[in-house]
Formats: sequence, structure tokens, C-alpha cells
Amino acid sequence: MKKIGLVGGTGPESTAMYYKALNTEIDRLTNGRSMPDIAIESVNFRRAWDYVVKKQYDLLADYLAEKANALIAGGAEVVSLTAVTMHVVSEELKEKVTAPLVSIPKAVCDEAISLGLRKVGLLGTAFTMEQEYMKQDLKAAGIQVFVPNEQERELVARRIFEELENGIVKEETLREFQTIMDRMKEQDGIEGVILGCTELPLLLNSENCPVHCLDAVQIHIRKLIGLAMSEPSVYGESK
Repeated sequence: MKKIGLVGGTGPESTAMYYKALNTEIDRLTNGRSMPDIAIESVNFRRAWDYVVKKQYDLLADYLAEKANALIAGGAEVVSLTAVTMHVVSEELKEKVTAPLVSIPKAVCDEAISLGLRKVGLLGTAFTMEQEYMKQDLKAAGIQVFVPNEQERELVARRIFEELENGIVKEETLREFQTIMDRMKEQDGIEGVILGCTELPLLLNSENCPVHCLDAVQIHIRKLIGLAMSEPSVYGESK
């Protein structure tokens, strides 16, 4: 089994989620015979987020590449970021990291295609909802992507940053998000919703979403597990 490397800390709650899920699921899939070697390079979230806010993408790419390359130097063969927002510099990272990264947007797009979805909603940080990096693969595949209106985007972003990033889950916040998804289903015709922030699964899941739930974390974790348990080397397959 290949060693998994995670660039974590963006934020800590989602990193812990990845670590637990990877261990639990691989242990289950191997009938209790194996658990993965995992290395984590944790970034300073405040520093990384400051780069995002100030649009200092060159500095962000350098910082994330430093962490990813440290994982590779330590023997990791399957390497990934653990936050959707950080994928804003995914193209730059291709030039700076010595091996391919497993992309969250690409994994989510592949899942949407496999389900035959043509219209999807996107929830996430304000940055993720308003920028194109999470939408590009989907649009190229002919899938329409809708985001909440401005007032709704502000609410979603605030709840993520003030609550979910700190591990706080409230029933009233769930109701707010369900109202937003119901409106998008009625007015935009969305058939599914992408949980485009790795903290959103703390609040939302397939049982409480009014449309098909595309959990970016779970989709990405399944991709990581598949690659970690496959042969030959991911690097040889991905270049």
C-alpha cells in the first residue's frame, strides 16, 4: 500500500476528518489486516488564509508546494491538499510540486458525471463560490453550476468561518442551509449540491440535503484510498 501524504491545517477539523476516515475505511476494506501509513504537513491556517484574502497566490503556491514536496521527500506517493479553497493555486502547484496532487475538483467532477447530473449547486467559502477553480472541470463536462445569491453566499461563508471551522454545529444553521438549497432546487433546477468546503460535511449529508449530496470530502477520500491501494505507482499513472 502506498504512503498517503496530506497537506493539512486548512482547517484542522477537516484534517482530522481525513485522518480518521482514511484509517477507518482502509481498515474495513482490508478486513482489519491493514491501516495506511499517513504523513501530515500542517500549515499555519491564518497565514494561508491571509494569502487567499490578499490574493497573494504566488506566496500561497510557494507555501503549499513546500509542504507537499516535504511529504514526497518523506516517501508519500499519494499526495493531496485537504481544503477546497487552496485549490485556487492548483495550476501553479503543478509547476512547483515534484509529483501530481490528487485534485478535489476533478474527483467531484468525475462523481457528478457518473451520476448523470446536469445542474448542480455549489456551497463553500465565499471565495470558492465566486471563483472558477471548483467549476472549471464541471463546465468543461457540460454541467451547469449554480451558486447562492449574494446575501446567501455571505451567510454560508460566515457560518463556515465562524462555526464549522471551529467545530461548532448548530441545528438553526442546518435549517438556513436547507432553505437555501430548497430555493436553488426550485428556481435553478439543481439536481445535486456540492459541499465545496471540507467542513460542510460536519453539518450536511445525504440524509438532510433536499437534493443529491456531493460530499467533496468523501468523494476525495474514496479517490485517495483507491490510489493508495492500487498498483503501479500513482506517479507513473498520473504524469
